[in-house]
Amino acid sequence: MEKSGKHVRRIRKWGPGLLLISPSLVLLAVFVYGFLGWNFQISLTDWQSLMPVYSTTGFDNYSNLVADDTWWRDVNHLVIYTVVFVVGALIVGFVLALLMEKGVWGEGVLKSVYLFPMAMSFIATAIVWRWLMDNGTGDNTAGLNKLLGSVGLSFLKGDWHKSDSEFAIAAVAIPAGWALSGYIMALFLAGMRGVPDELREAARVDGATERQVFWHVVRPLLWPATMSATVILVHISMKTFDLLYAINPKDASIETPALYMYRSMGGYLYARGATIATILVIAMAVIIVPYIWYTMRSERRS
Repeated sequence: MEKSGKHVRRIRKWGPGLLLISPSLVLLAVFVYGFLGWNFQISLTDWQSLMPVYSTTGFDNYSNLVADDTWWRDVNHLVIYTVVFVVGALIVGFVLALLMEKGVWGEGVLKSVYLFPMAMSFIATAIVWRWLMDNGTGDNTAGLNKLLGSVGLSFLKGDWHKSDSEFAIAAVAIPAGWALSGYIMALFLAGMRGVPDELREAARVDGATERQVFWHVVRPLLWPATMSATVILVHISMKTFDLLYAINPKDASIETPALYMYRSMGGYLYARGATIATILVIAMAVIIVPYIWYTMRSERRS
């Protein structure tokens, strides 16, 4: 009787909540994890036409991808894109937060201005920056090159995303960093203003300068915000597709695994596309899952 009473209390405690979220759990199981499993199944087949082919080939698609020079070229592009995008957004966001941390006139308006690019779709961002990074010469000069020339910085002109070198993929990361820097600013600003004033005052009483207060008191407490921002940016960079596609879908110099996957699907190479998608999902899980585990563990300790 006592055990049955405990079961009844548990059902009364957890039952309504589980019943409320059960439709979402079912949809999540079918349309997310179900399709992920189906995608993995396709990656183990030889499906290379409009007609489905479910004959299993094992991990041949994965071994073929490892031996594919195009795959490694795109992985190299992704690494460059991620580094420029993440580092650039972190630096710009941190500087903006640092400038606004003490409070400035019109702060609400400035926040809206800095956060507005994030509200734009990557398609719109790409269209704007495709014009800004135009590499025309003479009377056809436009965008950044025209601006740099008008202020006497012609030596900074470049071909941007139309470059034949790896600078092309680095240039494409600039619009992405511009779009997300306002969001990173908001994360850092919340972290800075979340530091108790008592800690700052205690450091000042001990004779610390404002620079020392920031370095020894505020900076260490920004680690959670920095980790969150980094994980979010890396996750976004790995799955970026629309920005690159809108700038130039056929330019091999800015192609990443996401575009290679799309091109494979467009060429009816569904097995190869599914293989690339599976690898991307695993790579994102390797980054996100440890972060979630670390966050949950930290919350339990606190």
